[in-house]
Amino acid sequence: MQTITIKDIAKICGVGVSTVSRALNDHPDINAATKEKILQTVAEYHFVPNNSARNIRITDSKTIAVLVKGISNPFFMKMIRIMENEICMKGYSMTLHHVDNDTDETAVAMELITEKRLRGIIFLGGHFNHTVERLDAIPVPFVLSTIAVPEELPKRYSFVSVNDVEESYKLVEYLLRLGHTRIAMITAGETDESIGKLRKTGYLKALRDHGIDPDPALIYEMDPAYDPYTMENGYAVMQKILAAGHDFTAVYAISDTLAVGAAKALSEAGYRIPADVSLAGFDGIDLAQYYIPSITTVRQPFEEMAQMTVSALFQEMEQTGKFTRKLFAGTLIEGGSCAPLS
Repeated sequence: MQTITIKDIAKICGVGVSTVSRALNDHPDINAATKEKILQTVAEYHFVPNNSARNIRITDSKTIAVLVKGISNPFFMKMIRIMENEICMKGYSMTLHHVDNDTDETAVAMELITEKRLRGIIFLGGHFNHTVERLDAIPVPFVLSTIAVPEELPKRYSFVSVNDVEESYKLVEYLLRLGHTRIAMITAGETDESIGKLRKTGYLKALRDHGIDPDPALIYEMDPAYDPYTMENGYAVMQKILAAGHDFTAVYAISDTLAVGAAKALSEAGYRIPADVSLAGFDGIDLAQYYIPSITTVRQPFEEMAQMTVSALFQEMEQTGKFTRKLFAGTLIEGGSCAPLS
C-alpha cells in the first residue's frame, strides 16, 4: 500500500500543506471546522507525520514518554518516580514532558512520537476532552492514568484511575456521620469532565442519599487566576467562601493541596480546625499527614496505580488489542482536621 503523505492529506481536504501542519500541531490560527475535517481525515487514513513514526515498531527506539498535566502536584511526583523505576526495569528509558493546562496533550504526543521515536505514551493527569478521532490517530500504545474516562468511550483504550465518585461519596458520608450537613465544597469548574466532575457527583449523591438538598451557595469552583489544584487556589477560594458569609460547619476540598490552602485562609480568619470548622481533602499526599492538624483525606493507592499503568502499557505493546480498564478503591484516612459537630 502506498504511504500517504501530508500533501495527500492537504489535497483530500482541499487545503494547503501549511494548514494541515497547523492542524496537526494544534496551532490556534486555523478555522475550527477545517481543523476537525483535517483531523478526521488523518484518522481515517491513519496518517502519521514523518514516516519514521509509522515504522516505530521495527526501530530500536526504547523510549516511553510520560505527558503530565499538573507537574507540581506531589501526588503525581510520587507516581512518576515509580513509573520511571518500572520502565527502567523493563529495559526502556523514560522521558518526562510537562503539558500546560490549556494545551492539547494529544497534539504534543504526535510531535514527540516523531522527535523521540517513542514506543509508548502515558498520559498522566488532566481533563478528558479528546475526540475518538484524535485518540485513534496516535500510532503507538498509550494509557490514560488518573484521568476520568467517560463510560461511553470505546473499550479500545486503556485507563487506570481511582473510583472518584465512590471515594468522594465515602468522604462526604463520613462528614455526615459526624453531624455535618452544611458542607462547603471547593471543586472544579463546569467544563471539567474529569476528576472534578466525578468528585462533585459523589458529593451531591451522598447529600441527596441522606435526605439533604445540596445548597449551590456552598459549592465553589477553583479560581481560574491560579493554577488548579494548588494551595494558592485553595487559599483564594476559601477567602471567597468566608467573604460570602454563608453558614457552614465543614469544608471538602477535592485535593489535599486545595485543603491546605483553605486551612491557611480559615486560620487567618480566626477559625479553629476542627473546633470551629472541619476540613477534608482528597489524594492522601504526605503534606496532608504532616500538616497540623493532619488532614482527613482519601488516600489514592499511587504505588499500585503507577505500577498498573506501566504494566498496562507494556501489555499493549506486547499484545496488540489487549487493553486494561482499572478503577482502584481508595482508603479513608481520618486526620485531626475533622470532629463531630458540637
